[in-house]
Amino acid sequence: MGAFCAAGSGDHAVSGLARVRPGQRVLDVGCGTGVAAITAARLGADVYGIDLTPQLLERARENSAIAETRVDWREGDAEQLPYEDAGFDVVFSQFGHMFAPRPEIATREILRVLKPGGTIAFATWPPTLCIGRTFILVASYMPPPPPGVLPPPQWGDPNIVRERLRGRVSNITFHIERMLVPALSPQHYRAQIETAAGPMRKVVEMLSGSDAARLAQFRREYDAIIRDYVQDNVVRQDYLLTRATKL
Repeated sequence: MGAFCAAGSGDHAVSGLARVRPGQRVLDVGCGTGVAAITAARLGADVYGIDLTPQLLERARENSAIAETRVDWREGDAEQLPYEDAGFDVVFSQFGHMFAPRPEIATREILRVLKPGGTIAFATWPPTLCIGRTFILVASYMPPPPPGVLPPPQWGDPNIVRERLRGRVSNITFHIERMLVPALSPQHYRAQIETAAGPMRKVVEMLSGSDAARLAQFRREYDAIIRDYVQDNVVRQDYLLTRATKL
């Protein structure tokens, strides 16, 4: 059913995890600012990147120009990929596809555009660890999602991932890696996230105008989570890497 191993391989980006090789046709789903896509392009792959957010794609184009790499950037939805069937050797996502509201549809699309024998790989946030816990907290202060929309951190649970990929892939493996994010304190870290992360901004804006006491409570709860992961002026952020082969 798959392996689970500790950190230490050095495959910090999904391009490394996916073992991208020169000449392969590679798709980055939910490419954001292009980190994984550009890394794959520098390895010599023919890379395509797709994301819903025009502002992130603009930054991705700037980043690829600086890196002197060619990537086909396109605005689009993980649940309706504008690519032909079985057109890619590798499809990966670095904290991107997990935000598609309907995992079954996104999974079906990702596997549709991947060749049989091709590699699927992705990085996600486990629900029991730092970022996954903050996602769950933020969601608890927001209005409930529409019916059928599932929480992004579910993609960080190997059991759920196995179930979503069951019968469609082989050789599934899981691997834990770690980011170290500089922060002087939980409060300093939260202050950065409140300006950088969309869901956090929404919670703060919503509560700032309607319930200052609840906003203070939210911030205390958020700081308490981060406090569990602060050491030597860094926040430890463990994430799950998944790789499998399409049947």
